[in-house]
Amino acid sequence: MHSFVTEKESQAVTAVEEIRHNWSRQEVEALFALPFSDLLFEAQTMHRQYFDPNQVQVSTLLSIKTGACPEDCAYCPQSTRYDTGLETEKLMEVEHVLKQARAAVASGATRFCMGAAWRSPKQRDMPHVVAMVKGVRELGLESCMTLGMLTQSQATELSEAGLDYYNHNLDTSPEYYGDVITTRTYQDRLETLDHVRRSGMKVCSGGIVGMGEQQGDRAGLLQQLANLPQHPQSVPINMLVRVKGTPLENEEDLDPFEFIRTIAAARIMMPASHVRLSAGREEMNEQMHALAYLAGANSIFYGEKLLTTPNPRANADMALFARLGIEPERRHVEKAPEIPSPHFYDAAVS
Repeated sequence: MHSFVTEKESQAVTAVEEIRHNWSRQEVEALFALPFSDLLFEAQTMHRQYFDPNQVQVSTLLSIKTGACPEDCAYCPQSTRYDTGLETEKLMEVEHVLKQARAAVASGATRFCMGAAWRSPKQRDMPHVVAMVKGVRELGLESCMTLGMLTQSQATELSEAGLDYYNHNLDTSPEYYGDVITTRTYQDRLETLDHVRRSGMKVCSGGIVGMGEQQGDRAGLLQQLANLPQHPQSVPINMLVRVKGTPLENEEDLDPFEFIRTIAAARIMMPASHVRLSAGREEMNEQMHALAYLAGANSIFYGEKLLTTPNPRANADMALFARLGIEPERRHVEKAPEIPSPHFYDAAVS
């Protein structure tokens, strides 16, 4: 079989094969500036070195405590500061959570994610949360939670309960962050990720695009994530869901190709991580989904709801998988984690 890859293209791919933690902003912006087909070629080539290109991880997300969050994240309908018509709900009973987890198993999910609208969990809530983790694990599912900021002791408690992943997004670049959130700092978020790593749990961390940021901010977000001492094992890329009553309700649509560029750059920079299509899939057509998978996305949230916003119907996802020759990823023992750098606990470079 003849190869149609030029020497220059081969060198470009080889240059990014190594897992790196020292990306410069200029390098990341250069990825975004590549011709679209070249960028997707690099991303798909990288993807095939670490994953089966025709398998996509299927996860289910459940809101275990909805609304009444004191934070002012401009995109979030769960903030007490915005009138979005959302009905608040107290922390779910453990058995109700496990009922939903059993339904997730029946639908083919391999990971069960639980989210609570807290700034940070209170100690009185920890026994209930721990019980949920243990119950989900007993069902054979990978477990993930997002509960806001964690102390080191809380991260350790969750890790000892068997929690596999903890989600805490950086949201955007350090430079744009203050335009979206003022009630917690970027450093607060980095410290929670540090606590999660120290506890031995895997990190799930990504961001939201389409919030009015510039391309340089999307590059800055990926630079922050890729330059962490360990790459997040899961990198959710969310498209802004505009909710009436939030400050971003009238934000303009992001160019779909720009979203795909972000997916592809994430794949190249964090080649061994699952890159997840998260919020905003309801607005994406089948062609955009297919391009995202080609660009290296290999994880989705499955079901009809993501916390408080819509998600494509489950059967539509499976129908598209069949048309594309994709199958749900089977749960397997992951590769050994990367060996931490000597500066494992240093803050990420900007």
